[in-house]
Amino acid sequence: MKGLYFVEPIVAVYAFASFLLYPLVQQYVYRRLWQEITNTTYPVSDSSSQCGTNNSNHSNLHEEVQKAASLFSMYSDLSSMIPSLLVTLMLVTYSDRRGRKVTIVLPLVGSLVYCLSFLAVSLLELNLYLLIVASFVSALFGGVSTILGGCFSYVADRCESSEQKTLRMAGVDMVIGLLSGVALLSSGYFLRATGFNWPFFTSAVFQLFNLLYALFVLEESRVADGGTTGAGGVVRRLTFGIYELFARGGRKRTRLVVLLIATFCSFSFTNFGSLSVITLYELNEPLCWSEILVGYGSALSTAVFVTSFAGVAVLSRCLPNLVVVLIGMLSVCVSMVMMAFAKTTLMMFLVRLPMLLAIMPFPVLRSMMSKVVSKSEQGALFACLAFSENLSTNVASATFNTIYASTVAWFPGFSFLLAAGLCLIPLTLLGALRLFRLEDGCGTEGLLAEEEIPEPGSAPVA
Repeated sequence: MKGLYFVEPIVAVYAFASFLLYPLVQQYVYRRLWQEITNTTYPVSDSSSQCGTNNSNHSNLHEEVQKAASLFSMYSDLSSMIPSLLVTLMLVTYSDRRGRKVTIVLPLVGSLVYCLSFLAVSLLELNLYLLIVASFVSALFGGVSTILGGCFSYVADRCESSEQKTLRMAGVDMVIGLLSGVALLSSGYFLRATGFNWPFFTSAVFQLFNLLYALFVLEESRVADGGTTGAGGVVRRLTFGIYELFARGGRKRTRLVVLLIATFCSFSFTNFGSLSVITLYELNEPLCWSEILVGYGSALSTAVFVTSFAGVAVLSRCLPNLVVVLIGMLSVCVSMVMMAFAKTTLMMFLVRLPMLLAIMPFPVLRSMMSKVVSKSEQGALFACLAFSENLSTNVASATFNTIYASTVAWFPGFSFLLAAGLCLIPLTLLGALRLFRLEDGCGTEGLLAEEEIPEPGSAPVA
């Protein structure tokens, strides 16, 4: 049977399974810590708010559990960061020579291990800190950055025109948002109806089917060469691929690639760092959201993937790429300022409205970077991008969780104001990109045409 050249089903199922798990993990940890710290069962009611009697003792308990949950999230992120970074850099770069499927299959194995670990801890009521060990082990197979780096490289292999590449990359982002939104919307009802065990089991089943599709249905987009496959060969190819990316294209291209990666990662730091504490903010007073409202809020947040895809499809036809990116960055900045002062359920839903175009910068910047390098360097490019993005998002999550734990007692919204202020960094880099392109008098397509070099696959690897 002939296979398919579509990674979108993998991204869709991966997004659904992961985002079905993600908010439940935070709530599971929160409830377990509540039981351990207060020696009481977590208060569950049918109302939209979980806040009990508004006395000082109750508020102190909430603050203590909030701090513990925030620090637990930081430890979990840090435990998975280093192995995931190294595996992402190696696998996605090496995929330029050995094919893209390895960057997709191994992270799916890690995700399956992660889901099964949570199921075991929940089902058998094992020590909560075993989840940190599970995060570390699953990261040895790569993580979300690895699979997305592989998928975006796969898309770049299959697309010829720049417009097709931009729209298909935006489409991958849209698929992530659409399916993750469905998962987040249903997670609260699933939790209330069945408890934690069945959602964890369901997520594991979806990851298993995804792994089977990647192994037996998905066709490889690049033919593996016959070079060295030992450990030494992997390291040499990794080093050579990254060296080619930054050394063979000339100083002008190198500066542009570095500036684009810096803009991408600084915006990713701000955006995903602030998003990492939203669930804790919603569980805290005065909101005290139930699992149903957490699911609604998370689903509404992921709707930005769909609206951002529509924004890219429409705005990229009539506006320059950098202006599209600027609109997306301002969307995040405004929504963070509003979220810092949101004290009611209605306001927390309304702050999602300015965020509707927040994802637009990511596919546009990816497409701009992809057009600057040759086809044989796509893996090296997306490996560096995934490495940098993974580093920035993990550091951002740890940083924002630490700041939230330190400021929750006097101003829980401080993290969101900080995120709005940090938006100035990618905005400044965006201005530098504009000046760079004006000075050179060419866009990314012109730069590639000017510095196009032969495919390195035709030359032996030293």
